[in-house]
Amino acid sequence: MPHTPKVRTPGGAQPRSPFVFDLRELGRQPGAMREYRRVVPAPERLGLDVIGVPAGAELVLELRLESVTEGVLVTGTVSAPLTGQCARCLDPITDEVTVDVVELFAYAASSTDETTERDEVYRVDGDLVDVEPVVRDTVVLALPWTPLCRPDCAGLCADCGQRLDELPADHTHATVDPRWAALAAFAEPAGDGTTT
Repeated sequence: MPHTPKVRTPGGAQPRSPFVFDLRELGRQPGAMREYRRVVPAPERLGLDVIGVPAGAELVLELRLESVTEGVLVTGTVSAPLTGQCARCLDPITDEVTVDVVELFAYAASSTDETTERDEVYRVDGDLVDVEPVVRDTVVLALPWTPLCRPDCAGLCADCGQRLDELPADHTHATVDPRWAALAAFAEPAGDGTTT
């Protein structure tokens, strides 16, 4: 299993999240750039109800951090495995997703920081940048709302719950409108069928 680098807080205190990058390696000179490749465990609840990245699965971060006047521009890709259920037939599905990341982290007291609301832009925290919220938002927004095992999946029979793809083309169920169910007994022949 690939080694997951740990970023430490200033002063070498406790280990930080592998999603955190130490900007002291980058510096604040506009144009300075560093590239990183990290394999990190996926956080909890990274996905939707029907599809997502399993907790602890390997996320591959291939990111470039570039110092700009207003902050740090983070660009690159995030790749992750997906597991879930087909929205039509409920069969398990697996897939992979690769998403592009482009996000500016504003320096404190920069013009971007001063002219935007707190939740409109990500911010540099001292000498650290935490990309986990960006990764989470970008991956979740890229997930399909109705994942399918295949594009032409027919789904399940509404009456018996069997997969329609496995049933004959003429598969049907006789249904009686419950409002008329009481009258169905009158339509059946009585006794031996003879009349007097």
